[in-house]
Amino acid sequence: MDRKSLLQTFRKLHKWPGVIITLFAIHFAISGIVMNHRSLLSGFDLSRKWLPKSYQYNNWNQAAVRGGFNIGKDSLLIFGNIGAWIKENDHFTDYNKGLPHGIDNRKINQALQFKGQVVIATQFGLYKRHLKDESWSLAPTGLNDQRLVDLFIKQDTLIILTRDQLVKSADLKTFEIKNLPAPDGYRKSAGLFNTLWELHSGELFGTIGKLLVDLLGVVTIALAVTGLIHFFLPNIIRNRKRVTGNSGNLPATFKLNLKWHNVVGYVFAIFLIINTTAGIFLRPPLLIPILNKKVGIIPGSHLDTNNPWHDKLRKGTWNQQLGIYIFSTADGFYAADERLLSPMIPSYSQPPVSLMGCNVFEPIDATTYLVGSFSGLYTWNPTTGRSFDFFTNKIYQEPTGMAMPVSDHMVAGYIRDFNNNWVFDYNQGLSEKSSGKNWQMPELIKQNSPISSWNFALEIHTGRVLEPFIGIFYLLYIPIAGLCVLMVLISGFMIWLLPARRIQI
Repeated sequence: MDRKSLLQTFRKLHKWPGVIITLFAIHFAISGIVMNHRSLLSGFDLSRKWLPKSYQYNNWNQAAVRGGFNIGKDSLLIFGNIGAWIKENDHFTDYNKGLPHGIDNRKINQALQFKGQVVIATQFGLYKRHLKDESWSLAPTGLNDQRLVDLFIKQDTLIILTRDQLVKSADLKTFEIKNLPAPDGYRKSAGLFNTLWELHSGELFGTIGKLLVDLLGVVTIALAVTGLIHFFLPNIIRNRKRVTGNSGNLPATFKLNLKWHNVVGYVFAIFLIINTTAGIFLRPPLLIPILNKKVGIIPGSHLDTNNPWHDKLRKGTWNQQLGIYIFSTADGFYAADERLLSPMIPSYSQPPVSLMGCNVFEPIDATTYLVGSFSGLYTWNPTTGRSFDFFTNKIYQEPTGMAMPVSDHMVAGYIRDFNNNWVFDYNQGLSEKSSGKNWQMPELIKQNSPISSWNFALEIHTGRVLEPFIGIFYLLYIPIAGLCVLMVLISGFMIWLLPARRIQI
């Protein structure tokens, strides 16, 4: 194929797919910028009534409730994505006063009672209050990263778990921050998925990297808008010239628009190609082959840390009888000694936990735990290694070959209330498998539980917002849209690179 024919092919690949993908590229850019500034935009919400039915709360679904505990004979404190509420029989009282505005600031990952106070772990900090206090107050943990994932008690000490570290406090005034020891046989590496995730968001290179990715978002919007102008303006010029006999300043505008479209395009093309390629591997089906792959750590990057548990911790507990900590991590379950000095040891047999992480990790007795995730709900004894399905009481057998990544019971939360077991399914809500009488979700809670700007942006960015309309095929949205964007970027770069004829109007 000669250069002229090659150029014509690239023009076709750039023109028509570019027009089709423009609006998608713009919403990728805007949603990506919003997701890069979660804490900054945490005060902005969107009412769920404007969203498809699948995004509206019904029967305590969508992790509305993650857990709870009794605070009186007939009172239950429940917590989760709806914040904190007190249930007294069939009456619910808002228990969120004092938390910052915005539903994202009210999302609670864990709550418990400690030395006469209620303590909650949120995405942005640790809060405490006495039951009869008017509002919550922020506890000064001294953490730089406040992504708190779990709380548990070791004797007279509160243990706070972030995604990276363990924090101890005996009085909620002073806090000791500790890194957990490396696992036995640890070699410094990073998951390919984590590397691509941080590359795509820019977090791999810290604040500068995130700002660069924000800039790429702005560039994407600029290229989309100038591309549409380049596509539609020639017809506007012809029509105006035919009607008035004079096209005015529009030809000059056309040339200036094309100039900046080309300049911005070839300056940022390589960065946009790299960022788009990383993005299409973060969702199925291209996610599957990279999920368990390990790669070397880029020197000087955000992942280049001496903490072997960076962004890996999910749940934890202290087992008094065995004298060990047990942690649920992104790499499985591990045990650690009391002083946190010896290498952590992986459990030789583990209960199933979905890729989304452990949502329930509750002690049943001295050596048995309840483990819940999107893979189901199981009782697990780390001393015997045996796991039993909570619903069927059948022993768990690890599947062979291909298996569904999630269970029929996508467990998002659990409450043990006296003699009752309340199980909360992410899709179905309060499960029929619960042993107690079902309780209705009040309209008051629904109205006071919007969707955060960050979560809404995530649903748009990943294409999940399309699931109510196209079903399971939404999984193909990211790879198809991503490949289309790559086609437009590469063909546009080649059009600039190859000598081209000047366009006459």
